[in-house]
Amino acid sequence: MSANPTLAARGATAIQTAYQDYQAEFHAITRRSKARFENCDWRGVHTDAVERLELYKKVVDRIVAELRQSLGEAARDRDLWAAMRGEYSQAISCCADYLLAETFFNSVTRRIFSTVGVDRKIEFVASDFELRPAPEPELCYDSFQVAGEGQSQAQALEAAMSQILAVHTFRCGYEDPARDARLAAKAIQDQLGGLPEAPQIERIEALPPEFYRNFGAYIIGRIITAPSASNTAGRIIPLALCLRNHGRGVLVDAVLTDADEVSIVFSFARSYFHVDVDLPHEVVAFLKSIMPLKRVAELYISIGYNKHGKTELYRELLRHLDSSSDCFDIAPGERGMVMAVFTLPSFDMVFKIIKDRIDPPKTTTRQEVMERYDLVFKHDKAGRLIDAQEFEHLTFDRRRFSPALLAELQAVAPRCVEIGDDTVHIQHLYCERRMTPLNLYIKQQPPAEAEAAVIDYGRAIKDLAATNIFPGDVLLKNFGVTRHGRVIFYDYDELCHVTDCKFRKMPQPRNHDDEYEADPWFYVGPLDIFPEEFRTFLGLQEPLRSVFIEHHADLFTAEFWKAMQARHKAGEVVDIVSYSEHRRLH
Repeated sequence: MSANPTLAARGATAIQTAYQDYQAEFHAITRRSKARFENCDWRGVHTDAVERLELYKKVVDRIVAELRQSLGEAARDRDLWAAMRGEYSQAISCCADYLLAETFFNSVTRRIFSTVGVDRKIEFVASDFELRPAPEPELCYDSFQVAGEGQSQAQALEAAMSQILAVHTFRCGYEDPARDARLAAKAIQDQLGGLPEAPQIERIEALPPEFYRNFGAYIIGRIITAPSASNTAGRIIPLALCLRNHGRGVLVDAVLTDADEVSIVFSFARSYFHVDVDLPHEVVAFLKSIMPLKRVAELYISIGYNKHGKTELYRELLRHLDSSSDCFDIAPGERGMVMAVFTLPSFDMVFKIIKDRIDPPKTTTRQEVMERYDLVFKHDKAGRLIDAQEFEHLTFDRRRFSPALLAELQAVAPRCVEIGDDTVHIQHLYCERRMTPLNLYIKQQPPAEAEAAVIDYGRAIKDLAATNIFPGDVLLKNFGVTRHGRVIFYDYDELCHVTDCKFRKMPQPRNHDDEYEADPWFYVGPLDIFPEEFRTFLGLQEPLRSVFIEHHADLFTAEFWKAMQARHKAGEVVDIVSYSEHRRLH
């Protein structure tokens, strides 16, 4: 039965209008970031971040309700939606942000149908415009020459830094732009001077918009070097100028020229940047040039386009499955009580499914676990909470699952996983970057690396506490280590706010018998936490146990946690920088 073309055109127009409304609201919120930074309005920064994170669902909910009402019984007519897809594709063909527009259409159609697997007739599984020529990259950045008559490279670099700061202006002004230009130029020379072959800089290319997040603003660019004997094409070196405003004007707080250090700033364990761009794909292409190991999906997510980042991740997974032959298998490490976790060895992601029945002694529910993931999504991740992408109704080839994994899924999640003769259908899962569990990492690494990880483990707990997050379960197995050696928390089933907990000192035994009782002789409430017990729960063996205690013994005291609670209740917002202290200029 052919679809009504008038109805199809009307539906497509309604979705396109909703997408345009979403983009307008998204940009309006994003543009506030500059004024928030200039005015040191850090509470406003947090409010805007949450508002923007909630925006996509709000707009999709609105258009879905509108379509159900306007289309009536035809709202679930697949032939009509196939026609709407064609009309919509034609309507967005001239749009520069067609990729994001396609993802928005997919969000609407999947909400209407709860599609099992994918349906290419009514979804943009691949973009309709994949063969479109790439845009000219020169359009998206400013260029600053590092050369001048009678100038040394040091003088020319300082002049270029001055020009960059002059382009990126703020109403509150810079505290001392000449000083910061000089310090930034020297930092670049010092960092590049440590390379095997000190490069001759030709120019610096910088993206026009600043990148805002929490207390910071960032100017993101790249250094282009002159050709050399070892590199005839020249080199591309990342450049990030990290800005802070302490109320006396803006200053350049740090300079980063290392790809790994810039990558950590854009980490999957950090909150999303607010950066006002008309052509996100051009910015992503620029970022990819300075962080080549970052997947495109993560770069879209890092600048706030998390829904399209999820689309890119799914497309990447499909391409990888087409070009590989290994099987999904149970993830290495200890089995979880709440989640069934599996991975594809050749693909650096893990997939988590909430079990139908949570293993005792855990008492959480499926709904509570999902609420905690939502809490993390809207919270400041502080570089310590892994970003998870939520997927529904995915279908895979059964032959790509190991027998052990099929048996595990059938045993622990039969209501969420339907195993057919040829397919495996998963109703709901979370997808995260794969990391090495900390308990495995410290056994596999040399002593120096293991010690560094244990020290960073304590820092991770403190960073989370500083953002009002208590992990709940601080066992080593619930933390992972990234390729940069950073410790990240990824087990959210007992996570809560620090301010919701009651931190107590362990009561002294009343007599000799109390000491040896199997159960506590005193009352323990559901929110009571005894930090002294962490010493036992951590499970660290010597000498790593002593290393941890040397650096983080305060974590075992109720006083530390009560002080954190007091700071949060007083309204203090803690600044956690995303780069090393030794990179700071002041």
